[in-house]
Amino acid sequence: MKNTFFYDTDIGNIQIIENGESITGVYFHKQVNIKDAEVKETVLLKEASKQLQEYFEGKRKSFSLPLETKGTEFQIQVWKALQTIPYGETRSYGEIAKIIGKPKAARAIGMANNRNPISIFIPCHRVIGSNGKLVGYGGGLEIKKYLLNLEKEDKSS
Repeated sequence: MKNTFFYDTDIGNIQIIENGESITGVYFHKQVNIKDAEVKETVLLKEASKQLQEYFEGKRKSFSLPLETKGTEFQIQVWKALQTIPYGETRSYGEIAKIIGKPKAARAIGMANNRNPISIFIPCHRVIGSNGKLVGYGGGLEIKKYLLNLEKEDKSS
């Protein structure tokens, strides 16, 4: 049985989903309808919300939550690589491609990034264009910019 709950955050309403053992989804703005999910705040969802709040307050630079993703082998490889990007730093799609040993796969990295089911906890917002520009983000470029600025400001203080 999956559980989901909604939280008001600095970047708006966020829906967090868990499967009883791990966080499986984080979604912005819109409610994701999950047939077998109950709207119920569990201990794990409360902890995810607490860690997210600490992140927004600048008190947390990494997350310690069990995460479970479902995707292709390639997507999972990309999502693991995203988790190695340090707080306050960014990488280009090309750099992620090199990290996973597929240097010509920058476009595919972008598609995998786009399908990341656990935003923020798997920091796809830290991936930018090779020219340094902000490109694509499921929550919108304003949220991506906000998250990057939050980390940049915190790192400089």
